[in-house]
Amino acid sequence: MNFKDKMLRDDALQGKVIVVTGGGSGLGKAMTQYFLELGAKVAITSRDLDKLITTASELESATGGTCLPLQCDVRHYDQVEVMLQKVLKAFGKVDVLLNNAAGNFISPTERLSANAFDTVIDIVLKGTKNCTLAFGKHWIETKQEHSTVLNIVTTYAWTGSAYVVPSATAKAGVLAMTRSLAVEWAKYGIRTNAIAPGPFPTKGAWDRLLPGDLAEKFDMAKKVPLQRVGDHQELANLAAYLVSDFSAYINGEVVVIDGGEWLKGAGQFNLLEAIPEELWDQLEAMIKAKKSK
Repeated sequence: MNFKDKMLRDDALQGKVIVVTGGGSGLGKAMTQYFLELGAKVAITSRDLDKLITTASELESATGGTCLPLQCDVRHYDQVEVMLQKVLKAFGKVDVLLNNAAGNFISPTERLSANAFDTVIDIVLKGTKNCTLAFGKHWIETKQEHSTVLNIVTTYAWTGSAYVVPSATAKAGVLAMTRSLAVEWAKYGIRTNAIAPGPFPTKGAWDRLLPGDLAEKFDMAKKVPLQRVGDHQELANLAAYLVSDFSAYINGEVVVIDGGEWLKGAGQFNLLEAIPEELWDQLEAMIKAKKSK
């Protein structure tokens, strides 16, 4: 058994209805596939209906599950409400909202237009707010218990990061929303948690962020203490656990899954790992020499 294996038992999500925003490709698709394999019915949403239809058909063939493609631009609350009603009409209920839709630019901030900045804020923060508010209101009004919101954030949501300032700003807002609603909405039976992934390369997103040969030059594995990037199944395993009833006592938590990348970047002296063994020997000898004087 290794980290690419599936973690939960086959019926772990049986009977659950899950909505995954940004579910047509990449990590959203990977998580959706595992949810389907575990017995859930899943609605996937994005702006690209053609891609959603193709993905839904592919995943249904692979899993034998039910995957509903629904076009929705999460930046618009009215579209989110329409999407929610279509899910309810198709499945009769919804148990889980996975806010995965995102946008990002790697750029010096002064090179970004105000519209570019707004685009990321609108998708990540406003989109998450729109979906969370619409679904939360529905669950509270219908007195549905045991509902779950799972948000995808980043480790730089609490530290910030240069060159991805719109994303860092938006994800910080989502992080605050996660923790705030975990307390406020717990009385309604709504759990709110988040995952902060490290490098999990997806062709679409990484091609946009690191075009050409930049991806090779900017080797993310070298930043990770475990010396590798994440496998999509690892993230799917964690997401499935957090939306399952096995995690019923986890609320307001942000789980980092990054191989130690964030901690390595945060430590003041972590770059000392570049010092070769022979230089450490010299340094140790120098320190001992000083002590003996």
